[in-house]
Amino acid sequence: MTWVALTNDPSGIAVYARPRQVESVPEAISVQDLGPGGDTVKTNAVGTIVRSLLAMGIVIPMAGVLLGGNNAWAQTPPNEQCSLAVVSRLVGSDQPVCDDGIVQQMAAQGHAFEQNQLGIASILAIGPDYDEREALKWFANAAQRGYAPAEVNLAVMYANGWGTPVNYGAAVRWLHAAADQHFARAYYNLGILYMEGKGVRQDNGEAFRWFQKGADGGDSSAQTNLGYMYDQGLGCQKNAATAATWYRKAADAGNPLAENNLADMYLRGEGVQQDNDAAFLWFQKAAAQGHTGSRINLGYMYADGRGTRKDPEAAYSWITAAAMAGNPRGKDLLRSLERVLNEQQIAEARERASRLRQQAPQFSAKAFAQ
Repeated sequence: MTWVALTNDPSGIAVYARPRQVESVPEAISVQDLGPGGDTVKTNAVGTIVRSLLAMGIVIPMAGVLLGGNNAWAQTPPNEQCSLAVVSRLVGSDQPVCDDGIVQQMAAQGHAFEQNQLGIASILAIGPDYDEREALKWFANAAQRGYAPAEVNLAVMYANGWGTPVNYGAAVRWLHAAADQHFARAYYNLGILYMEGKGVRQDNGEAFRWFQKGADGGDSSAQTNLGYMYDQGLGCQKNAATAATWYRKAADAGNPLAENNLADMYLRGEGVQQDNDAAFLWFQKAAAQGHTGSRINLGYMYADGRGTRKDPEAAYSWITAAAMAGNPRGKDLLRSLERVLNEQQIAEARERASRLRQQAPQFSAKAFAQ
């Protein structure tokens, strides 16, 4: 299944990872890999296309629209738009915050920005009166008024079957509506659909074209997937150096899949000069955001002392944290580490892993276009 994420920014669906393994399971986009010297996996935003992909739907895998929106999309002037406090806090928006009642009143009066806000609150089930059907209703109301972020979010709802049966045709239609307004997240999501052949014929060339448009529009997930396309030679001529350039752009924007893929390129010396220190740095950045593949690779680097000092306890913590999140690919190294660590060290490492697990980013309003 493809993952699509609702967003508050003009970006799109999912990102692809460098395959040595591509994931298209309905999970958040991420890269799964073994450790250094093993079969490192690069993923992308399409399922794994990036090293990330939305399950068409929200994802934190198909992205939605940026917070705040575009003046051309909302009837309310930016300085008069009202964001729900809880959504604003989760997304980190500087949009003016209003009382829930005022947002509800403005939405009822037909203000698209506020309708989209209520849709986001509903899909996140913030409060007893919010649910998927309410989210679908509010996104549809705003989308029908031509609000691009809501058009993307509505497409994600149809793609994931949230509050409605899965309908890829409707998802494609609404994404094109947002794309016609030059909304980068829509470009990204359309690229995902063409990559996966969902609602359209599978076409790597078309996927590449949409990812390129999204990447040029500044969407980090599209940049990651575009890097993946160059990385794998999908819809274009294979070019590791160009792939690394796009991964770097997205990584500089804080995209964990891009950080993971860029780290893997430094680790292998593909498209960039081999550099263990740089590989460790980028795996560390992605791991801090909860990317399980990077957490495993970070564990291997700590275990081998590559790009950092040797630290078996740290290695055990990072790989255990990945396992707690459902990625068991580092289990062989865990068994090896258990032979060199004492019981107290293992207990302390497991406690650190639990804290890391609790700190891992969860699905949030940031996945939605605002």
